[in-house]
Amino acid sequence: METTLKKPVARNLNSVYANNTIKTIYERRAVRKYIDKPVEKEVIEQIVDAGRMAPSAINRQPWKFYVLTDKKEIKTYSKAIGVVALKGIMKTGVKSIVKTIKGFLHFSHGIEFFKAPDPVFHNAPVVIFITSAGKSEWAQLDIGMCAQNMMLAAKSIGISSCPIGLAKFIENTEEYSKLNIPAAEHIHLAIILGYGDENPEVHERKKNNIVYL
Repeated sequence: METTLKKPVARNLNSVYANNTIKTIYERRAVRKYIDKPVEKEVIEQIVDAGRMAPSAINRQPWKFYVLTDKKEIKTYSKAIGVVALKGIMKTGVKSIVKTIKGFLHFSHGIEFFKAPDPVFHNAPVVIFITSAGKSEWAQLDIGMCAQNMMLAAKSIGISSCPIGLAKFIENTEEYSKLNIPAAEHIHLAIILGYGDENPEVHERKKNNIVYL
């Protein structure tokens, strides 16, 4: 039987809900620290399958998933992306570098971020690149909903995750060809998965952004 909320939606993020779906939404966090433990293939496939259940424009289901679990390869791709990303940030001007990294990339340790062994994928044991083919104006929205399905499904079964927007810059590296992604496809996003080794605090949510018409 489907559960219902015992109390109306509250403004306090600490409110406890009887509805498991809403509870999962409120508890999911972007995790960037993982223990050294592989994620079982059947678990990965369960998470990907949840992504397949997302809505898409005209039911085109534009997504395709490329799953990477080799530790050495993950670090190689991470370093390559880091180099490309750093070059892009340098073009914004020296004065804005630290602000860009702290604000956009959410890393408090600035340029040192790029010197880490795995600066982009955070030592996660699983990286899933999500692509689409063609130039559909709705593909990015579709893939965003697909990714959210995957991350919520992961949380519900004890797997941590984080969306990695920088992953799309792998296309600008010499390593990209090793992924064997067809030329017609483009990476929109990657999701990292693993058993988390941190419990990030929730960030304050804006409450002045709803307008009743």
